[in-house]
Amino acid sequence: MKVKKSNQTYPFERFASIRRYTSFDFFNKDPSWILYISDINGQFNLWRQRSYLSPEGEPYASYQLTNFIDYSLRNVFSSPVDNGAIFFADHYGTENFQIYIIDDIFDSWPQSLTNKSNVRHEWGSECFSPNGKYIVYGSNESNPADMLVYVRNMESTSEDKFCITEREGWYTPGYWSPDNRMLNCTQLVTLTDYIIWILDIESRKMEKIALGDVGKSRFITGPWLPDGKGFYIISDLNREFAGLAFYDIDRSKFEWIHTPQRDIELVDISPDGKNLLWTENVDGYSNLFIKNIQNGDVREVTDFSRKGVIEDLKLSNDGKKIGLMIDTPTSPTNIYVIGIDNYEKAKSTNPITHSLLGNIVADVLIEPKLIKYKSLDGLEISAFLYMLENNNKKNKRTNNSPTSKLGAILSIHGGPTAQERPYYDYSGLYQFLSHNGLVILAPNFRGSTGYGKSFEKKIYHDWGGNELKDLEYAIKWLLTQDWIDPNRIGVFGGSFGGFATLNCITRLPQYNWKVAVDIVGPSNLITFAKSVPEHWKRFMAELVGNSETEVDFLKERSPITYISNVNPNIKLLVIQGANDPRVAKEESDQIVGKLKENGISVEYMVFEDEGHGFTKYSNSLKALKASAEFLVKELS
Repeated sequence: MKVKKSNQTYPFERFASIRRYTSFDFFNKDPSWILYISDINGQFNLWRQRSYLSPEGEPYASYQLTNFIDYSLRNVFSSPVDNGAIFFADHYGTENFQIYIIDDIFDSWPQSLTNKSNVRHEWGSECFSPNGKYIVYGSNESNPADMLVYVRNMESTSEDKFCITEREGWYTPGYWSPDNRMLNCTQLVTLTDYIIWILDIESRKMEKIALGDVGKSRFITGPWLPDGKGFYIISDLNREFAGLAFYDIDRSKFEWIHTPQRDIELVDISPDGKNLLWTENVDGYSNLFIKNIQNGDVREVTDFSRKGVIEDLKLSNDGKKIGLMIDTPTSPTNIYVIGIDNYEKAKSTNPITHSLLGNIVADVLIEPKLIKYKSLDGLEISAFLYMLENNNKKNKRTNNSPTSKLGAILSIHGGPTAQERPYYDYSGLYQFLSHNGLVILAPNFRGSTGYGKSFEKKIYHDWGGNELKDLEYAIKWLLTQDWIDPNRIGVFGGSFGGFATLNCITRLPQYNWKVAVDIVGPSNLITFAKSVPEHWKRFMAELVGNSETEVDFLKERSPITYISNVNPNIKLLVIQGANDPRVAKEESDQIVGKLKENGISVEYMVFEDEGHGFTKYSNSLKALKASAEFLVKELS
């Protein structure tokens, strides 16, 4: 028997009834199988599943390969020669990743290859050499301040490894050459200055790729041609946006392949060298392109890719399948597999995974609207607007306005050099808030990626500067809309977004913020810059400021300096992971203490088994449910 309800409102748990998928790889020996990391059982573990749908069009059953409770898997790589796999996992969100191996994904159990809880082991673009003899990874085991590249011989019965970048710096391994002899690699010198290296495994020598006097540029190494004559590179060399290039080893020549006026983000090539794939960032959405290298024909998979964000792209080892991990505003991340020869039919392709479990009627979920506004200096800022009126099936507009005034939330993304994109973000938080009649405005303030490197660099050494003006002008834009209630304005953000949230309520008190949610946000730039991981510290002066020589400057930009400005009637929720390696718990402790001293209402949630974010589903649900219901209670 059904209980009839009028104007039914879904609880947050229904929007947050999701499975999260974070990494995948084709099983190289048999691409009819796929490996992925998901929290299907409440914690990120490794699973295998058929990489195609049943005759009825439904995903096949998944098989769990690990059963971690306190560790979270982060990335997985399938062996090219046997049934094995390598994956990386960390304990309670510490981000000190350890390396594990599964000898056979069909009948074995994981074993640890490393067991150093104070050492970070980091993956690159690839792990296994093509012949399966070696794996490559980054590690700070020799010095916490350096991330160096290590190669381990998997055919040895002992721990036979060596460091191939024995010098100071932060190095990230890229792709193996087809002959198993070389690796491409990037070194992060500054936040905008990269160096490309070729590492020779046999001679253990490093060769720096000389590109002349090019100034500061970013380089992301891509896959090699099957003949080993060179490899692809994504770079913003002498450009605003990241284009696709090729480096010819024999001629020592860098040449552009494709240079759109938007960022290329992902690239892969089929093992036979016939097809080159890449994705482009178009106003936050992803477009997928396929190039036939033999005839030069380029096609855009428009209907399939222009739904949301392609977070990962992989081609199967036999070159016949394209794997995509896609997140959209109305669906959390799912994995899709399409045939390389029939990608034109991809618009009707269903995912092989099923991430949204809440049985939510499709009409309830909305798409954001892209809006643009001008900031203090005329700079154009893009933002996503979430509101029920975006959904034509629920259009309540009269004379182009809703029938009643609405409360609104300014949502501020992290990074800050990241981008607000059309995701099913924060476990459906945006959908739940709009479902409850609230408006969400999520801007890409200066410093965001996706709008050119000059736009991104505007936040370097300017945290709490002009980007705060961009956020202020977002609020001003909202307040010009006659359907917004100026007395029901809130602000929400995590990481840098948490910092900016605290700056909004302390430095822009004139907007009478009614409620704020800060998740793992820095509150004091002096203590923040001193407490970040050691391998980050070489970049803090460039990005934030020097904690020794610029104390007054950092103090002037820190929210904690302006506690006395906070509206005494505001309601504040602060959420923190006790093991956060990026934003230490002290950042939340100190501002919560100061706010309480000033009589401000603060609810403080600390998760003892989390770091910078939420790896356990139960914790994610608790934190985001508290945030969602807190905002709705105060702003509805």
